Parts: sequence; C-alpha cells; structure tokens
Amino acid sequence: MNATIAIIGAGLAGLSAAQALQAAGQPVQLFDKSRGSGGRMASKRNDFVTLDLGAQYFTARDRRFAETVQQWRESGWVAEWTPTLYQLDDGVLSPSPDEQVRWVGTPRMSAITRGLLRDVPVKFSCRITEVFKGDEHWMLQDAEGESYGPFSHVIIAIPAPQATTLLSAAPTLASTAAGVIMEPTWAVALGFDEPLATRIEGCFVHDEPLDWLARDRSKPGRDCKLDTWVLHAASAWTRKHLDTPKDQVIEHLYGAFAELIGCVVPAPSFAIAHRWLYARPAGAHQWGALADADLGLYACGDWCLAGRVEGAWLSGQDAARRLLDHL
Repeated sequence: MNATIAIIGAGLAGLSAAQALQAAGQPVQLFDKSRGSGGRMASKRNDFVTLDLGAQYFTARDRRFAETVQQWRESGWVAEWTPTLYQLDDGVLSPSPDEQVRWVGTPRMSAITRGLLRDVPVKFSCRITEVFKGDEHWMLQDAEGESYGPFSHVIIAIPAPQATTLLSAAPTLASTAAGVIMEPTWAVALGFDEPLATRIEGCFVHDEPLDWLARDRSKPGRDCKLDTWVLHAASAWTRKHLDTPKDQVIEHLYGAFAELIGCVVPAPSFAIAHRWLYARPAGAHQWGALADADLGLYACGDWCLAGRVEGAWLSGQDAARRLLDHL
C-alpha cells in the first residue's frame, strides 16, 4: 500500500493534483481551512441567492485544459457563457471586442470543484499551521494543535503568502513564494427586485473604483428571481480601502455602478461585500509548480503561472507530475 500524500488546499490547484495522483494509484488526503471546496472559485450564499463572488468565468487556451473542460461539459459541470460584453475606457462605454470563449461552472462556479471532490477524502474547517518532517515522514499540525500523518509527500496548494510559512522546511521554495505579490479585490453583490433596463451583462472597467461587473443571472444554469450583479473593485482601489467597513465599500461601488450602467438603479433588495486578500498574482511566472523532490515537498497554484483558473489546474497537474516522476 502506497503511503498517503497530503494536499493542503481544496481549490482547483489542489484538486487537480489530487485527481492526477489518484489516477496514478496514489492515495491522497486533502485539508482546507474553509467549510467547502473551491477557494476563489467558491460560491457565496446568503438568504436570497448563491453567487460567484470570486472567479467570474474562465478560458481554455492550453490543449490539455481544453480537453478537460470538454469532459466537465459532458458531466454537466460547466457551460459556455456568452454575455453581452462592454468596456469602459476614460468614461466612454462601448461594446467589447473580446470574443474569447468563456466558461462558467453550472449551476455555480463551485460545481467544478464539488465534482472533482467526489472521490477525494478531505477534512474541512482545518487550518494547517505547520508542516514538518519526522525521521522519514511528513506530519501536519492544525491551529487547534491536532497532528496528522504520517505522509510520504506534501503538496501545498494555497495562495503564496499563506504557503510561505508552510514551506519553511524548504527555504528556497519559501523564499520564492515570499517574493510573489498577490493583489486584493473587494467584491460586492447587489440584488434588485426588477431587472435593470440595460443590455450590459458584463463589463471590463478601466476607471477606478471598478474593474469588472457582471449580471450573474445571465450565466447559464442560474435560477434566481432577482436581478443579481457582481462588482469587482480595482486592485489599486482595494489596496487603499483594505480596512474600509463593508457598508462603505458597498456604498462606493454601488455609486460607481449606478453611474456606469446608464439606467435608473433603485436601492438594492440586498447587498453583500467580500474581501479577497489574495485575489490574483500581480505578475506572471513560468514555474508550473515549486518542488523539492528530495524532501518530498511541493507547492502549486495559479501564482506559479499566469494566474487564472487554467493556471491553477495546470499547476496542480505539474506538481503531481513532478512528484510521480520522483517515486
């Protein structure tokens, strides 16, 4: 029987690695500090709706990922999203020329990671705070002082700033992760009882405070009686307002949205805000994954490549490949 491999993080990178390892006959055990899977692809729920407050859609450029997306489509986990897209530059609103094929999870983004998680053992609400090696095997310890192990290898699949501490046994990997800058994003969701009188279903915004807005109900598979919108603030604006109270963030972004949308915008029936401290890497890298094969310690995530959902999946695949190559 093969020794179990620990994977910290049940977002797409961690689940991608888990899937590849299980396909090669290796047992895995996932840990995640949240109550469910998905990371930034997780969906947020309130009394009215379930919304995609993080990743809004994804594209598939790499052949391997494109083939996997088609498998997800056949499983009913994803569908193509064809919104009426606009862009705002210097206050001028115009149709967006961006014609990439966009995919979304159905009925929400988290459907993808929920699907991948079906046959993977995972312990949720478990924040791993220490990764250390005994005589031969790895051990983990959580915030409550409970220990887990032994494990033959460890893959750390969380944002770089959080991964840095857990990589302390491999100083070179820890230093690399510490040098990665992750950009924050405030996200706000608004719900309206009546549909807003606009053709806009998605908009790239190049004027602060907004960066992006989407009509969530325009995505396939959504079943919502309200006209729901998700607004993402620009990273620079978010950095300046990291500690601004949520009600003030909602007020700022609602005002910018009402000005942009070009129609009457009543008071929303609900408004929620969520701060993503590590929304996306500030720059692109070509590491694939980080590895100390001799130690048996690995790290992966979208920050190891160029960001994006595709980057997270590819990075998880690369971490698994490097680990399997060294067995």
